[in-house]
Amino acid sequence: MTAPPDGRPTRIGTPTSRVDGRLRVTGAVRYGSDFAVPHQAYAYLRTSAIARGRITGIDETEARNLPGVLEILTYRNVGDAIKPGRDFQRQGVMDSTIAPLASDQVWYAGQIVAMVIAESFEQARDAAGRLGIDYAAETPKSTFTDDDFVAAEQPGGADPDQRSGTADPAETDGVGDPDRAQADAPVTVDTWYRTPTQHHNPIELFTTTCTWTGDKLTVWESSRNVTGFRNGLAEQLSIDPADIRVLSPYIGGAFGARGFVNQRTAIVALAARRLKRPVRLVVTRSQMFTIATYRAETRQHVRLGADRDGRLLALSHKGWEISSRADNFKVAGTESSIRLYECPNVGSAVTVVHADRNTPGFMRSPPEVPYLFAIESAMDELSYALGMDPVELRRVNDTMVEPVNGRRYTSRNLVACLDAASDAFGWADRDPRPASMVDGDWQVGYGCAGLSLITLAGPASARITVSSQGWVRVQTGGHDVGGGLGTAIAIIVSDLLEVPLDRITVDLGDSDLPPASLAGGSMSTASVCSAVAKACEQLRARRAERAQGDGDGAVEEYAEFLPHGAPHNGMQLLYQGRRVATGGYLMPDRAECSFGAVFVEARIHRQTRELRLPRIVGAYAAGRIINPKAAESQLLGAQIFGAAMALYEATEIDDRYARYTNTNLADYHIPVNADILHHQAIIIPETDDSLNELGVKGIGELATSGVNAAIANAVHHATGIRIRELPIRLEKLLPTHA
Repeated sequence: MTAPPDGRPTRIGTPTSRVDGRLRVTGAVRYGSDFAVPHQAYAYLRTSAIARGRITGIDETEARNLPGVLEILTYRNVGDAIKPGRDFQRQGVMDSTIAPLASDQVWYAGQIVAMVIAESFEQARDAAGRLGIDYAAETPKSTFTDDDFVAAEQPGGADPDQRSGTADPAETDGVGDPDRAQADAPVTVDTWYRTPTQHHNPIELFTTTCTWTGDKLTVWESSRNVTGFRNGLAEQLSIDPADIRVLSPYIGGAFGARGFVNQRTAIVALAARRLKRPVRLVVTRSQMFTIATYRAETRQHVRLGADRDGRLLALSHKGWEISSRADNFKVAGTESSIRLYECPNVGSAVTVVHADRNTPGFMRSPPEVPYLFAIESAMDELSYALGMDPVELRRVNDTMVEPVNGRRYTSRNLVACLDAASDAFGWADRDPRPASMVDGDWQVGYGCAGLSLITLAGPASARITVSSQGWVRVQTGGHDVGGGLGTAIAIIVSDLLEVPLDRITVDLGDSDLPPASLAGGSMSTASVCSAVAKACEQLRARRAERAQGDGDGAVEEYAEFLPHGAPHNGMQLLYQGRRVATGGYLMPDRAECSFGAVFVEARIHRQTRELRLPRIVGAYAAGRIINPKAAESQLLGAQIFGAAMALYEATEIDDRYARYTNTNLADYHIPVNADILHHQAIIIPETDDSLNELGVKGIGELATSGVNAAIANAVHHATGIRIRELPIRLEKLLPTHA
């Protein structure tokens, strides 16, 4: 493990305030729309009013006659000027393969059908609203139908190339014979769960500004993948990636958004090239729901079988996920759910169901949030069927070897998390009988859940320059999406080079810097900081040489980090903007995961049925913690995010028209401070030097998963009402729902 010089206290592991904290709270930080470019024009989108069909006519007369209107882009003057690119499933960086403004076909409601460019934002918005667009509408499919589940069980499923709205063949995994074991098990659970559509809704709106200098394109965009954006945009525009620079030094929230190239970016770039002047687009909140990705709704079928002592004998987890007709994106969370506990007979299947919707994508803890809700709810149901404490049930099924492929975990402290969180919560005071705990007019319930997060890492590179005066500049194309990556980098450099924090500058979010992998999957610290640590080691080795150097004595080192299990050409792929990640269950020789446990107190008023969460307590084991202050903040924020997944967040869909209906922050509900009175995050010390240069695991998304199940389990304990469909709303807590 990389360490500071002998005999000196380490800064790594010491709670540290953000090095850029003052800039953030005083408004000095510049986000995507804060970069003003002289003589820029303004763009505004017009999106489709139907979910399926074709555009039969566009009347631009009134719009073009308005003062200030410069250009209107539609499929009629864009066509094949923008290539569709490759999406995530095809090893690309696009969030959808539907090329922007490519034809008259409408794939989903809210699809971009025109972009107006004018001298002012108000003029562009006015003109976009005055476009006369006619459609030939067809009846859309909005979400699952009963036939989807029948089709998925047929041999071979449906033809995926037809995208007829039926289900694709299921992706399966497992070991043993779960069907026979389920039939023979003395205690069983067999039930269905549902999770809703959800949208990221970061506070910063999606924004893109493009300007050309000759053949060189500069893009300011809130992105967490500038290297991928540069290469993906180059593919769309058929130009050399070296001719594109993407800048995104700060990001106003992401939560899974902003990781892949959105189709709007190429349109803005095309408009700027044709007008020969900079063009800026700021998307409206409502448009954010349809022009980018989201968390798709799921349907899940879980079957558990156990012996009388609670040891699992059978586990089957099947999931269905919605995607667009054009793409087959899925999060396939059964990979994690079927490996959380020891079981000799395991089966899983995940089926993509196509509908007339925009393509979904990653949202915080993408596979774990929906799929651990089902498995941890089912485990709670099994504990009641057994008459067994839910914590003890999880404890007796703990394992150091994942059950499907027999790979040993590099570290696994689930039981330690269960013990620490249950003690801090006061789980021993729980009366196991449902609806037995009362405090005045409030029914009180305790619930828990185990949780895991696959530990990922990707290739990364960094350059460190040390001046003769001792100032240090660190440069890497990574991103700080809110977790404090810049501060973590500064801590490591301060530790290893013996430099005060205030003498360190960290440059991020620029495609001209040494590249780093996508800032997602909670892998930035493990990836980028490992490259930074290697560069520090190289600089330490050259210290004596630097002291004897000529000139200003400046020293520069470049280092690359290639994680265990990555392809040998991983760095080359990174420079090409390709997606490279390893860890979790992707490697043949081992499994890498973070683990945790969460406990929740829920209170439901007897008369009004309002639900309150007085307490959330979680314990988490995630390798070496670089900055405990930032880690605790991330964990507490993730707990709130998880509570939102359980109680509030759901994108409502009008099934008649396949349209979202609550596309604003007034109707798309999220928690506020009053919703959770007390929450606590306990960090379990864990050493795992086999992972990377620093022994770091992912932590940012860990605490989001499992919270929804723990809340549902607490509601059942309080009321006897079992909630299997999220979000948990008042009408589901009425006695008639039991």
